Amino acid sequence: MKQLKCCVIIPTYNNHNTLSRVLDGILKYTEDIIVVNDGSTDATSLILSDYPNIEKIHKPNNTGKGTALKLGFKTAVSLGYDYAITLDTDGQHFPDDIPNFINELHDSNNKKILIIGDRNMDNADVFAQSAKGNRVSTFWMHAATGLRLNDSQSGFRLYPIKEMEFIKFMKFTKKFEFEIEAIVKSYWYGIEIKHVPINVLYDPNERVSHFRPFMDISRMVVLYTWFLLVRLFYITPLNLYRRLKKKGFKRFLVEDILRHQDSPKKKALSIALGVFIGISPLWGFHTVIVIFLAIFFRLNKVIAFAFSNISIVPFIPFVLFISLQVGNIILGNDTKYSIENIKENFDIAEHLKTYLIGSITLSSVAAMIFGLLGYFVFSVTDKSKTNG
Repeated sequence: MKQLKCCVIIPTYNNHNTLSRVLDGILKYTEDIIVVNDGSTDATSLILSDYPNIEKIHKPNNTGKGTALKLGFKTAVSLGYDYAITLDTDGQHFPDDIPNFINELHDSNNKKILIIGDRNMDNADVFAQSAKGNRVSTFWMHAATGLRLNDSQSGFRLYPIKEMEFIKFMKFTKKFEFEIEAIVKSYWYGIEIKHVPINVLYDPNERVSHFRPFMDISRMVVLYTWFLLVRLFYITPLNLYRRLKKKGFKRFLVEDILRHQDSPKKKALSIALGVFIGISPLWGFHTVIVIFLAIFFRLNKVIAFAFSNISIVPFIPFVLFISLQVGNIILGNDTKYSIENIKENFDIAEHLKTYLIGSITLSSVAAMIFGLLGYFVFSVTDKSKTNG
């Protein structure tokens, strides 16, 4: 740990029952410890006075784990550390797992790395509520970043704090949600995210958790929503622009838009998704929904987005007209529609039922037809390239 310039940062708040045990366990491996006492009102300060050789920061008021970690990172960098291991003081983490992180960092060729302890949330000793919350968080982590993690909420981590020094974290992330922000922004910044296995203990008689299910999950949902929007409207377009600039138009067209490495099936499904969303009655949300679903189902985002524009402004009257005609047929109505009426003064609310039924039916049928045609074209094209 000395060689790697790695310390241990532990934020603590009213965990006097387990604090000494955690500190004694860490001291078996290092004395480079920074404790951030986040306004504890129990015996924490008295306990810490028994450890004169460790760095202590006493905050007058409790402001949250995220704020405590940010302060700990800033202090550690100022003291010359490049990395910091964080773990909780509620007794759930075992300091004996510290070597797992150090060995992974030491053996890795890439030192620009953030390592997360994998608690194996399928273990029977883990609270069902914690396991469920982690699965939800991990799902949204994948949606917001594309990262597939086993454990996105584990607080036992190794952070490359020197590399993260210039990342701007939000003032909003004062509590547990900061650990989500740290993963997402580190990943966007080019830091590799990895797992190492750790043990975990959930003792209901000893553990004091400060996680507030409703408030903290609400803050996480807001944060994930923001990150998802940033990914859709900034990160993804920026990456596409960078690849276009690097590769040139022709190579970009083949590799990123047509994606020759994608199978005909994936390209066809991307077309079908784009057409379905483009025709469906989701006005104003087509772009967000199609890109989100393309990311989630790992389809070709550019193809899906391109075909979702089947209902751009010049085509809207025709899409409405055909949807209404299809709705008429299904409902057995004999209402007369025309393109001219739709363009001039058409009240969609009066014909909403007909439109919705027709639109959903049309989008489904059109997606199937375009998808099958796309599959046929891409299959023939791929075979021609193979034979050539």
